[in-house]
Amino acid sequence: MSTIGKISLIIIVALTISCTSTSKVEELKEVFIPTLESLKQHKAAPEWFQDAKLGMYFHWGPYSVPAHGSAWYPANMYMKGSKINKWHEEHFGPIEEFGYEDFIPMFTTEHFDPEEWADLFQATGAKFAGPVAEHHDGFAMWDSEVNPWNAADMGPKRDILGDLFASLKKRNIKTLATFHHARNGQRNANKPEYWDRNGFNSHYPYHPDLPTATTDPKLRKLFGNWENIEDFNQYWLDQVEEVVDKYNPDLLWYDSWLNMIPEDKINEMLAYHFNNGLKHNKEVVVCSKHQDIPLEIGIDDLEQGGRRDIYPLPWMTDITLSNSRWMYVEGEKYKDAALVVRNMIDVWSKNGTVLLNISPRADGVINQEQRDVLQEIGAWMKVYGEAVYGTRPFKIFGYGNANASDASHDGQSAKVKYTASDVRYTVAKDEKSMYVFFLGVPKAGKTIKMRAIGGFHRNLPPSPIKNIKLMGVNIDIDWKLTPQTLLLTMPEVEYNPIATVLKLELE
Repeated sequence: MSTIGKISLIIIVALTISCTSTSKVEELKEVFIPTLESLKQHKAAPEWFQDAKLGMYFHWGPYSVPAHGSAWYPANMYMKGSKINKWHEEHFGPIEEFGYEDFIPMFTTEHFDPEEWADLFQATGAKFAGPVAEHHDGFAMWDSEVNPWNAADMGPKRDILGDLFASLKKRNIKTLATFHHARNGQRNANKPEYWDRNGFNSHYPYHPDLPTATTDPKLRKLFGNWENIEDFNQYWLDQVEEVVDKYNPDLLWYDSWLNMIPEDKINEMLAYHFNNGLKHNKEVVVCSKHQDIPLEIGIDDLEQGGRRDIYPLPWMTDITLSNSRWMYVEGEKYKDAALVVRNMIDVWSKNGTVLLNISPRADGVINQEQRDVLQEIGAWMKVYGEAVYGTRPFKIFGYGNANASDASHDGQSAKVKYTASDVRYTVAKDEKSMYVFFLGVPKAGKTIKMRAIGGFHRNLPPSPIKNIKLMGVNIDIDWKLTPQTLLLTMPEVEYNPIATVLKLELE
C-alpha cells in the first residue's frame, strides 16, 4: 500500500470512529489503525497459539553455503583479521574478489522438498512452522518485488517461503514467517567512531575501505547501506507487508534489534498484520524479543531461554536443535531428544511455547543426525501429546533441584539437565485431567511422596482425583492422598527413557 493510501485509510477510519458511540476499534469489526490504543484491542495470545505448544523453523540461506562459523558468517567475513575473515580468504579468496553476494549462486537448494519437510514438521509434532524469511544478511526467502536479493530471482530461483506455506496449509499447520532484518540497516556510515567496532548497531561492519561501503545501488540494498536510514526503515516495512499480502502468515516473529525501527513503522506493521487477520477471518499473532512489542499486543520471546516460575502471560522461547549454532555447520553436534523434550516440558509447565530451529544444508538436505532426534521427539509427542497440546499451567509448575533461570537473550537454559527427581505439571483446559511429568526415568517399585500437591492445605488438583494412570502403557497405578502428601507407587514396567507421564483423572 502506498504512503498516500495508508494516510487516506487512517483518515477514513478516524472519521468513522468519531461518528460512532464506541471508541473500541475491535467493536467496529473493520480495521486497526497504527496507534497503541487501537492495537491494544488485539488479543496477543489466541486459543490456537496457547494450545499449539510447539512450532518449528529453520535458519537457511546463502550463509549455509560456507557451512562454517555461524549465521553471523556474512558479517564476520568482512571483519578484517578475524578468524572467519582469515578462513574465508583461505577458502574463497579476498573479500574484495569474493563477497557474500558470490555465495548466492552456490545456494542451490536442489534437494528442497516442501512436501517432505512439511511431513517432517508434522511428524515431530509442530502445530505451526515456517522459514527464517529474512536473516540479518538481507536476503529474502520469498518471491519479492521489493527486495531484488531474493530466492525466486537468484540462487535457488524458487519461492521457498511460498512453496513451504502451501505444503503446511495442506496439513492444517499454522504458518510462521520470522524476520531478522531490522539489524540489516547500516547506521554507521556517517559515524567514523564506529568504523572499527565491527558492525556495532548494524549487521555488516562498515568502513570506507570495505566492500560493504559499495555505492552500487543494488549491492547497497544487500548490505543495508542506504543513503538515508529512513529509506531503509520503509524498506524494512515494505518487505514485511509484501509477505503479509502475498502469503497471509498466521504468525510474524521478530528477532533482536526491533528497537532500532521507529515506533511508527512498527505500529504500521502491526496494524497491517492484524487487519490482514480480520480480512481472512482468523486470529493472527506477533512475537518479539526484549518486549520490543508491548506485552498487551504481542508474545515475548526469550532466545534459548527459560523462566524460574510460571509466567502470567503466554510466552515463547526459540531454541536450536544443535548445541549452539542456528545454521548448518560442518561437524556440528546436536542435542539428544531427551534433553530437548525435558526442557520443553519445563517451558510448557510455565505457560510457554517452544519454537524449535533446525539447520538444513545449502542443498536442501536435513541431515540424518537431526532427523533421528526429530523422530524421537515426534514419537514421544505422539504418545504423550494429550498432556501437552491444549493444556494450561497448574497452580505451581512443579518441583525439583534442576530449574531454568530467566534469560532474556541466549541464556542457554535450554540445556538444563533434568532427572526423574524433577517433576512438572500441566492441566487440561476442561480441568478433567491433570498431568504429572517425571523428567527422567523413575525407579520401578518406588513409592514417591509428592508433597507438592498432597494434603488438604496444599496445591490440590482442580477437583478430587478419581484415578491415576501411567500414560504410554495405560495402566492404573497405586496411589493414596493423605493429609500430608500424595503417595504414588511406581509399577514394575519399562519406562519411557525421555520422560514419564501420569494422568490424574479428576471428578
